Order: sequence, then C-alpha cells, then structure tokens
Amino acid sequence: MLPDESLKLLEDMRQAARILTAMVQGKSREIYCADKQIQWAVERGFEIIGEALAQLRKIDPTTAEVIDNWRSIIRFRNLLIHGYAIVNPNKTWDIVEADLPKLLRQLGAMLA
Repeated sequence: MLPDESLKLLEDMRQAARILTAMVQGKSREIYCADKQIQWAVERGFEIIGEALAQLRKIDPTTAEVIDNWRSIIRFRNLLIHGYAIVNPNKTWDIVEADLPKLLRQLGAMLA
C-alpha cells in the first residue's frame, strides 16, 4: 500500500493526463500547432504531471522511478517552465500521441 501523499500525487498526474487526453480528442497535429490556446492548455497539463512526479520522487523515489521515462517527464516539465520560448509544438504533439496514452495506462495500473 502506497502512502497517502504518493497516492494523491499519482492521482493528480492521472487526472491531468485524462484532461489532456480529452482536450486533444479529435484534434490533429495541424490543429494543435495552429492553436495557441490548446498549446497553452496542453503544456499546463504536462507541467502538472511533471511537477507531481518531481514531488513524488522527493517523497517516494521508489514509486516515482517505477514510472517509465520518469526522468524525461521531469525534464519536459522543466523545459516548459524555464525554456518556454523554445518549446516546439510538433515535439509536444509527438509526446501527446506516443507517450501520454502509455503514461495514462501505467498510472491506471498503479492506482488500481
């Protein structure tokens, strides 16, 4: 059984991933890259995921490190926060398509 704070952070990540998934449902790369409002919303979701994971790593590194690509997730959060001017929407869309569904499945399994 995971500590309550670890469960809360995992649930925060799952909720953000679910919202991101719903937000991009039916959207294409072209729509995403042309719409700053969607980009900002998606980036905010990834910021929440990365921050929750960074906090989880501080309080429960064993659990955090079970998450695939945990280092990349935290690095992406840092880029979004500190390097926002160089964020490439095409690369963000690649993460949405390739990595977000895997993360959501993994969080679901961890919280089951």
